[in-house]
Amino acid sequence: MNKKKKARDKKGLDEAKASSSSSSSSSPSSSSRAVEIYDTTLRDGSQLEGISLTVNDKLRIASQLDYLGVSYIEGGWPGSNPKDSEFFTRAKDELELETSQLVAFGSTRRPNGTFEDLEPLINAGTDVVCIVGKSWDYHVTEALRTTLEEGIAMVVDSISHLKKQGKKVFWCAEHLFDGYKENPDFAMEILTAAGEAGVDCLVLCDTNGGSLPHEVGEITKTVLENIPETAVGVHLHNDTDCGVGNALAGVMAGATHVQGTINGYGERTGNSNLISVIANLELKLGIQVLPEGNLQRMATVARHVAELVNFSPNPHQPYVGVSAFAHKAGLHTSALSRKSDAYEHVDPEKVGNSTRYVMSEMSGRASVELKAKELGIEVDSATMSEVVDTLKRLEYEGYHFEVADASLELLMLGASGWEQPYFSVESFSVGVKHKHGDQARVWNELAVEMETEAEVNLVVSGQQVSAKAEGNGPVNALHSALDEALSPHFPEFKKMQLIDYKVRVLDTAATATKAVTRVLIETTDGEQIWNTIGVSENIVEASWQALVDSIVWGLRHQGN
Repeated sequence: MNKKKKARDKKGLDEAKASSSSSSSSSPSSSSRAVEIYDTTLRDGSQLEGISLTVNDKLRIASQLDYLGVSYIEGGWPGSNPKDSEFFTRAKDELELETSQLVAFGSTRRPNGTFEDLEPLINAGTDVVCIVGKSWDYHVTEALRTTLEEGIAMVVDSISHLKKQGKKVFWCAEHLFDGYKENPDFAMEILTAAGEAGVDCLVLCDTNGGSLPHEVGEITKTVLENIPETAVGVHLHNDTDCGVGNALAGVMAGATHVQGTINGYGERTGNSNLISVIANLELKLGIQVLPEGNLQRMATVARHVAELVNFSPNPHQPYVGVSAFAHKAGLHTSALSRKSDAYEHVDPEKVGNSTRYVMSEMSGRASVELKAKELGIEVDSATMSEVVDTLKRLEYEGYHFEVADASLELLMLGASGWEQPYFSVESFSVGVKHKHGDQARVWNELAVEMETEAEVNLVVSGQQVSAKAEGNGPVNALHSALDEALSPHFPEFKKMQLIDYKVRVLDTAATATKAVTRVLIETTDGEQIWNTIGVSENIVEASWQALVDSIVWGLRHQGN
């Protein structure tokens, strides 16, 4: 990088920080923040394959976004479908936004259309509207099949009409970056016309998601130099995996408005991830974009929104993933035991996350000591070396404790001298019987009907207890039999539900039916979720190990 480039980048950063400082002297409302955060999870985000939001889902997500404190929440496109129309109708009565403003999204008038095209936007009842229009000449002539003059008129007329209705108007210049690369003269002409029409923010869109940070930065800077009187924002997609980097490049170039989605949801490969954008702006660039203290809500909001869209949270998501500050290598944890910032680029508590230590064959003594401290388990120095050796041996045999914290906790408790007091096992058995049906698999069903029964023989409080139960497979039958045996003594058992069961064959070199099998079980009591593990050449034995660990951990953490 040459000296001029370094100086230019530093100047941009200094200007951004200065802008932040000048605007943070007052409360960080959406009108005073140095950079406005505009969330489009409810529209653009819902276009991700696999997401289908109900109106109730949208209202609940909007409440989470307001809790986080984004400047604007785009609610959808009123008039385009019954769901979005209902959302805006219900939002008037059901949403009590404290920090965010609701935005109605729509399009400019159609080619040679009238202002009636804009009525659904006006009737949505929001103070802010955002309209999309073509800024690439190729799209005007080929997609809209109209002239470039009419393309500009569509944008200017729509902005002017909406401003006369008292609306704050953002214009999303669709395909701006691609359009500028192909025909910069037309791109600048239509942007200038929109600015002169009184638009409140020109939003430069990388609709195809193919631009790179240096391109976004250079084009954004050029727009600002030529249209200095109008605020400029950016709307980026993630098709090159540069969505967040592009957003930061836009801000460094002077953009004061960033559009994106929670967790990066969006069409194709997604939109710019606002979680990372917000964290980078506040923690790396010193630009406050949320109300004071709200950054700590990010992890909770990211996970809550993931649940509402019915997606599993990404454990490796930067800043907020459960593995974002998880440490496995002994070298890392050894350093962290002395200096908490040795292998963490920010304090995880600033974004509502926490440090985790995961155990594996790569773990050293420092890792085990930190994990024991985290769990509140006291292990003496002499025993600690044995624990490390045991962990390495078990990992070699196929155990995988970084995904089974509950089993790890029980193992470390055992090393400290603790013995579970709830029950002991004398024996268990599982029987599987073929009831009726032929052995052929027909195209749409399995013809064979099976019956599974399990029996357990336990000692509980000095008394022998036996129970039998049927189930849908060996694990379900064993769980049901344990329920019968233990619930009279431990009513809390009724709360425990198995929610996931995974099997993996480890030793594929052995004969298939003799291969070592790893079983992972996930359990919940409605308030917390825990994971346990079992390993054996016998899949039922591996399942039994994980099942017993699950019950013991659950009973211990329910106060028994």
